[in-house]
Amino acid sequence: MPANANPSPTPTPTPSVSPSPSASPVIAGLLLAAGGGRRLGGRPKALLPYRGRPLVENAVRVLREAGCGPLHVVLGASAAEVRERADLTGCVVVDNPDWAEGMGSSLRVGLASLAGTGARAALVSLVDQPGIGPAAVARVREAYRSPASLVAAAYGGERGHPVLFGADRWADIAATATGDKGARVHLTDHADELTLVECGDIAEAFDIDTPPDLARLA
Repeated sequence: MPANANPSPTPTPTPSVSPSPSASPVIAGLLLAAGGGRRLGGRPKALLPYRGRPLVENAVRVLREAGCGPLHVVLGASAAEVRERADLTGCVVVDNPDWAEGMGSSLRVGLASLAGTGARAALVSLVDQPGIGPAAVARVREAYRSPASLVAAAYGGERGHPVLFGADRWADIAATATGDKGARVHLTDHADELTLVECGDIAEAFDIDTPPDLARLA
């Protein structure tokens, strides 16, 4: 989901104190890993090689090390092969049969899978952004304040990923998530409620979309 072209709120300072583990709310990690890699010649992004393992494993590790849990992973293209080749131990893995419709369908499937988990928010990340590590994800996670929270990482003041959606927002997001827009409609409509957390000093928000981008996985 590209950064919003509209003027963005001013990024907020990084929280200086993390909540203690005993007081931490349940912030689920929701990884969208269904893409078929159309511009990569049909190579599913989840299975792109990264440091000797499928890229999806790195994305799961990042969420886990940032303190997110439970971890839900949405698969789509070559889902059976991803399940066979990738180690997704400890994750709830759900398939999106409509993955070709775009990111919106995967977001809907992922949010639906979190119903009944007790999660107060979903921290949504994308499988094809290996430049975003645990430190950036933890910053966004620590900005959670309530089930109405709406938080996104920012890079040079521009909105990017990951994004945190409080549970009170899930129904509206699911209702407006279509095509490749993902949650963009909700984020735009509620821009005045969005907290941006600057992460440009500790992460790079590039996507692996085209063959030249594959050099970033070396």
